[in-house]
Amino acid sequence: MQNIWDPLRRKEVALTPEEKVRQWFISVLNNQIGVPMHMMMSEVSFKLGLKQLRADIIVYGRDTKPLAVVECKRPDVVVDASVLEQAIRYNMVLAVNYIIVTNGNTTYIFGKTDDGFKQLSLIPSYDQMTKL
Repeated sequence: MQNIWDPLRRKEVALTPEEKVRQWFISVLNNQIGVPMHMMMSEVSFKLGLKQLRADIIVYGRDTKPLAVVECKRPDVVVDASVLEQAIRYNMVLAVNYIIVTNGNTTYIFGKTDDGFKQLSLIPSYDQMTKL
């Protein structure tokens, strides 16, 4: 299997279909959304009760608190309610303002509101995200 350099983990990782999506989205976040590389981490482990979880990408605010969580799936996995529910479970620990789910073909973003999360049509810039 081929490897790819993960700039966030600073090491070579196996180029699986999901990893391809993760690396593509890291690039999108950095180049199009303006998230500095040092304000993101990939494959972040944390616990929800006794359960060990791992987020694909976490974007941090300038205050170093988690700002957004990104759940990446292989391109052949449909981004449906179960994928969103997975990211929402992560949010029980992370308390982010944005949840993003993607398979590289379809990407959904949700922004925090007073009533929970609302689907957004665009991913806000990093500067816009940090002002919420």
